[in-house]
Amino acid sequence: MHVALDATRAGAKMPTMQLVCLDLEGVLIPEIWKAVAERTQVEGLLRTTRDEPDYDVLMNYRIDLLAQHDIRLPLIQEVIGGLTPMPGAQEFMKWLMSVSQVIILSDTFAQFAQPLMAQLGFPTLFCHELIIDPEGRVTGYQLRQDNQKEKAVRALQSLNFEIIAAGDSYNDLTMLRSADKGILYCPSEQFAAENSDLPVCTEHAELKALLEKYLAV
Repeated sequence: MHVALDATRAGAKMPTMQLVCLDLEGVLIPEIWKAVAERTQVEGLLRTTRDEPDYDVLMNYRIDLLAQHDIRLPLIQEVIGGLTPMPGAQEFMKWLMSVSQVIILSDTFAQFAQPLMAQLGFPTLFCHELIIDPEGRVTGYQLRQDNQKEKAVRALQSLNFEIIAAGDSYNDLTMLRSADKGILYCPSEQFAAENSDLPVCTEHAELKALLEKYLAV
């Protein structure tokens, strides 16, 4: 008879597995809200997490603008349908998913994500949900979990994963700081200066080279 023993109770140490967590917008795909701003000519929608570190303030500001200009979900989804990943992102993701487990930790929404995930090879995505009325108006949003990026990293570490994370803006900072290794990808000059101890990559070839070093592949 085979008996499975808990590694801690048996006095053994489980081998650490590595897992890469990536932000989505600004790392793999263009900023969705900026694309909507360009389509609708609503300048206020250009504001992103690079500009506003408080996500609740930012989202309520966006929802108010959508209501003022009667911008509804079908139009936003039409804009998203015309987006493609950033140059080099598809090849990068194909490589990364062949050498490591990958989770996208994003503050985007399930109603936005599906066509983009298809273009990236369907990596696992943790994100949020919009609240939509019957006429397609965005009336609110539901977080999957408050501070979900850091909490996801902590939970994965509790399962004995070593986490390597990459992101570009303020809403990624707790993820980057809680990860075993954090990487800034195309950050603003100010954000990079505020976090000068973190390595910076400005293209996917650079990010791949750094991950090859961290993953020992």
